Amino acid sequence: MTPHAHSRPAWGEPPPGPIARLGRRLAGLLRGRPATGRPTALPELPLVLRRSAVAAPYLDAERRRDHPAAGAAAAAASERAIAAAEWWPADAWAHRALWHYEQAQMALEATHQARRIGDLRVAAGDPATARRYYAEAIDEARDIGAEREQGLAALGLGRAQLDLGDVTVARRLASAAITLLERSEAPAAEIDAARALLGTEVAVGEGTEEAR
Repeated sequence: MTPHAHSRPAWGEPPPGPIARLGRRLAGLLRGRPATGRPTALPELPLVLRRSAVAAPYLDAERRRDHPAAGAAAAAASERAIAAAEWWPADAWAHRALWHYEQAQMALEATHQARRIGDLRVAAGDPATARRYYAEAIDEARDIGAEREQGLAALGLGRAQLDLGDVTVARRLASAAITLLERSEAPAAEIDAARALLGTEVAVGEGTEEAR
C-alpha cells in the first residue's frame, strides 16, 4: 500500500478533540494530549447536506431526538458518500453517526463508526489524522470485548502507519490484527488483509528486503 497522491480534503466536521483514552498497548505509538470529551451538542447540519437526497431520514430522527435512528441514518449516508469517494460529506455524516451512537450509549456501533472515520481518512489521503480514530476504536473495542472490531481497527492503524512510512509499527499492528481476527473467527478476507500487511516489503537499494 503506497501513500495516496491526492491532497488532504477539508473535513466536514471538526475533530472530536484528543482521544479520551489511548489504547494502553498502543499508547507509545501515538502522541496526544488528555481528552476533553465529545461536544455536548452538534452544530446544525450544513445546508448542502440538509438538501441532499439522503438527509430526510436523518433530519426526521434528529427532530424526534431518536439517537439510534439518527445514528443509523447518518452512518448509511456516510457509507454512500464513501462509496462515491465524496470525502467531505462522508466525514461530516460519520461524525454525526458517532455522536448519536455515543448519546444512545451504543458502544459497539460507536466503536465501528470511529474505525470507519479512520478508514475514510486513510482512503482520502490523510493517514495522520486517521490514527486518532483507530486508536479510539482499539481502546473502546477492547473495553467491550469486541475483538473483531479491535482487530480491524489495528489493521487500519497499521495501514495508516505504513502510509506514513513506519513499516515496523505497521507490521507489528498487522500481527496483532491477525491474532484478534483469527480469535474472533472473522471472515477470511479480513484475516488475509492483515497477513498481506504483515508481509509488507520495502525497497532497499536495487532490490527488496522484508521489513523486520
